[in-house]
Amino acid sequence: MEVKIIKTKKQYKEYLYRLNEIFDAKKGTPESDEFDLLALVIEKYEDEQYPIEAPHPLEAIKFMMEQNNISDEQFGEIIKSRSRVSELFKGKRKLNLNQIRAIHEKLKVPAEILIKEYEPLLAGENPQSLSA
Repeated sequence: MEVKIIKTKKQYKEYLYRLNEIFDAKKGTPESDEFDLLALVIEKYEDEQYPIEAPHPLEAIKFMMEQNNISDEQFGEIIKSRSRVSELFKGKRKLNLNQIRAIHEKLKVPAEILIKEYEPLLAGENPQSLSA
């Protein structure tokens, strides 16, 4: 199969079907090379056609806290201030550089999410309501 840049949804579906057909190709075979090339052009098409916006920094923090069963008190220990937790989530303060570093290191939230410009939450606003 000659692999080209994907330009139509039909071509995208054909490439997905072919990728599935050769999924178990042995390394070093022509099918393995074709698989790698198909994966690249499919990824490019999906990135362009179905972009995923980065989450709000506080939404990402809350998600990772939930995933790791971290309480607000434990999060306060991570950022070295229990009172700042409330201020962050009530929209009274934004993250500072030291907090960003600690959150990135301890919670593994990507730094590029934490440093992006964002509006602080309004009083009582839930971070999960921000993904729109």
